Amino acid sequence: MNKKWAAKRLTINLTSTEAQKLEQYCSITGRPATDVIRELIRSLSPQNEKVSETL
Repeated sequence: MNKKWAAKRLTINLTSTEAQKLEQYCSITGRPATDVIRELIRSLSPQNEKVSETL
């Protein structure tokens, strides 16, 4: 395993609909799910992070 990405391993539970949507997106774009999820996490703004902390 590339140590660059070994900082944290995350397991998520998705509904069948969410998993299907992710698989379809990955199939269309040709990108792996890990890259898609990383990009979505990076796109979170500090404002979004603060809101989630209060929930």
